[in-house]
Amino acid sequence: MLISKEWLESLVAVNEPVNDLAERITRTGIEVDDIIDYSAEIKKLVVGYIESKTQHPNADKLNICKVDIGEEEPVQIVCGAPNVDAGQYVIVATVGGRLPGGIKIKRAKLRGERSEGMICSLQEIGLSSNVVPKAFEEGIYNFPTEVKPGTNALEALYLNDQVMEFDLTPNRADALSMVGTAYETSALYGAPLTLPETQPDTISTSAGEELSVKVDNPEKVPYYSARVVKNVKIAPSPVWMQARLMKAGIRPINNVVDISNYVLLEYGQPLHMFDQDHIGSKEIVVRQAEAGEKMTTLDDTERELKASDIVISNGKEPIALGGVMGGDFSEVTDQTQNVVVEGAIFDPVSIRHTSRRLNLRSEASSRFEKGIATEFVDQAVDRACYLLEHYASGEVLENRVAAGDLGEFITPIQITVDKINGTIGSEMSVEDIVKSFEQLGFNTENNDGNLTVQVPSRRKDIKIKEDLIEEVARIYGYDEIPSTLPVFEDVTSGHLTDRQSKTRIVKNTIEGAGLSEAITYSLISKDRAKEFSVSDRPNIELLMPMSEAHAVLRQSLLPHLIDAAAYNVARKNDNVFLYEIGRVFFANGEGELPDEVEYLSGIMTGEYSGNAWQGKKENVDFYLAKGIIDAIAEKLDITFEYEAAKMDGLHPGRTANVLLNGDVIGFIGELHPQLAEQNDLRQRTYVFELNYDKIMNVSVGYINYEAIPKYPGVTRDIALEVDKDMTAAELIHTIKAHGHDILQDAQVFDVYEGEHMEAGKKSVAIRIAYLDRENTLTDERVTAVHDEIVEALTAQGAVIR
Repeated sequence: MLISKEWLESLVAVNEPVNDLAERITRTGIEVDDIIDYSAEIKKLVVGYIESKTQHPNADKLNICKVDIGEEEPVQIVCGAPNVDAGQYVIVATVGGRLPGGIKIKRAKLRGERSEGMICSLQEIGLSSNVVPKAFEEGIYNFPTEVKPGTNALEALYLNDQVMEFDLTPNRADALSMVGTAYETSALYGAPLTLPETQPDTISTSAGEELSVKVDNPEKVPYYSARVVKNVKIAPSPVWMQARLMKAGIRPINNVVDISNYVLLEYGQPLHMFDQDHIGSKEIVVRQAEAGEKMTTLDDTERELKASDIVISNGKEPIALGGVMGGDFSEVTDQTQNVVVEGAIFDPVSIRHTSRRLNLRSEASSRFEKGIATEFVDQAVDRACYLLEHYASGEVLENRVAAGDLGEFITPIQITVDKINGTIGSEMSVEDIVKSFEQLGFNTENNDGNLTVQVPSRRKDIKIKEDLIEEVARIYGYDEIPSTLPVFEDVTSGHLTDRQSKTRIVKNTIEGAGLSEAITYSLISKDRAKEFSVSDRPNIELLMPMSEAHAVLRQSLLPHLIDAAAYNVARKNDNVFLYEIGRVFFANGEGELPDEVEYLSGIMTGEYSGNAWQGKKENVDFYLAKGIIDAIAEKLDITFEYEAAKMDGLHPGRTANVLLNGDVIGFIGELHPQLAEQNDLRQRTYVFELNYDKIMNVSVGYINYEAIPKYPGVTRDIALEVDKDMTAAELIHTIKAHGHDILQDAQVFDVYEGEHMEAGKKSVAIRIAYLDRENTLTDERVTAVHDEIVEALTAQGAVIR
């Protein structure tokens, strides 16, 4: 929202520099993003009167103008604008003046003729082309009425002004209007507020004789009203109105259309002006559109409507798309004489659905979507009629035709002074608190410290007591609230929770292994939502997704991690090592909240170097990924087990499930070559995904440290020939089952298939470590246990090589 200081000061008397005003408004909750000063770079800009115009002797497109600029003698200015003519009052930058962009005005000769100044267009003094009136878009601006030559042109154009750009949050719809901003400013400074004049003079004819209104869908259109203005004369609107519209980012059209836009900005209430003679009947019927019904909107586009759209009809066909845009055949034109002014309340959700579906985002729809002030609906219509009477010579008919109910204008909320002071931490008196509410325009009744605050409908963001407390704090001034420390009988130091501590350990471990943390989007396309999902659960789809690529909540972190790896590889970063801790989502059926589960996932591709200073690099493989997962388990004092697995999207022979206490909590594996190729991942890529919540839920208690053994251990290697389908995990399990109390560890250090091996067989080499922490191991004791292990492995089908 663009707020003109000149316009604001016509409603509330605030004699403050714009920077101070913007700072005060920002500190109380409405952020001022920018300040546009139309006078900042301009010097010596005056109004000039063109006394004569003659053709330049040496240039077909140039004219020599004699211009009265309020000095003793007129000056000669050469001008090439196509619309320049004698008798015009124009903008002149005189010699020695400056224009935006650092342009300096000097005496010059153009094709041999002297030129002492510059006749300016609106664009040349800082206005954007998209807000300049069409008549002056390709040439200079000329004032529609007589202005004394030599007058400051910025003042004559109401551009000696600064405009604040508000960055509004959705709840502060009241500041989408000048009146709403004036209420806010009045409250901040305690300055009196002057509301615009809204009561037109009327003629004896009643609007009910000309028009009737019927609403078929009151649940979607609670209130609809209209007034009739006869014999309007279409012309340009006055300069002050055009200037205020341009400063607000709206192009002036003509007086009738401009008044509609002006009241929209003034009250925040969207209006629509119909050409009464082109409505096609004497009745207006508000209804839901029929499925497949078509109408052409003001932008000359034919729209196919749905049953969820609200339309204004003449009893037969639509003449406007309610709250969004009018129809083409009932629009105001240069031939319009009689006008119907519409004011209504539309269902915000319906307006939002229609405007987004048709991509028709407008100033009107944005306000209807946020909810409008019921107290201003009729006032805005009356204000438009008043302006039509004074600036379009209109004759306003008595009364209004309406259907429905505006509802309550105020909402009473009860609160106590003690509650306010106790929450804010202040010691404000009852009088000060009541004054704060009164400054905001909230009538307040005081009954011995028990307050009843009447909140007007324009402040739809205030619904509960806490909202009122925030208003008092804003007006009182956040900087004025005393800073205090909380008082406790017992003070305890802060500490991390068990989950926070373990998460730090996990992150330090993974990052120490060379992986970088990634944060990816929670939304994904529907066709990829179940990639790498380990459960067959329904998707959670958004009702109104931003795009098809972000339509469903993810069930795995890996699809976006694969995208991130592919993005890096495509930019010559071939070695990618990423991990993410994030949530995935599973639906539980309609009406039930979804399950949110935290996952730990990672992706590795390219060459890996454990110690960069050694310069030794190896291609990423299964055991590197497994080693990272094992390192996490070691740090958390838990044990993972692995079993061969098959999964869509992963290599069928290089994939394993990860088990914790016998339950599958995730997987690890190589990306399937076809999927890797589709994502242009040229080297082997390994991924892992673990249920982080299940890992965190394992209680490990206190970590007990063990002393370094005083006695040496013994290692023995064993090579086994086994069936190709037998997993190393089965062999390790057998070894641990027969290792008694001296088995310390068993690790596979070699697997071989190929030459010199029988078909369907493989060789597995295992290193077994024995240790007794209390005594020296004897060869007899180790041999006895080792022989028992060998016997058990042989019984399992293994052959000692």
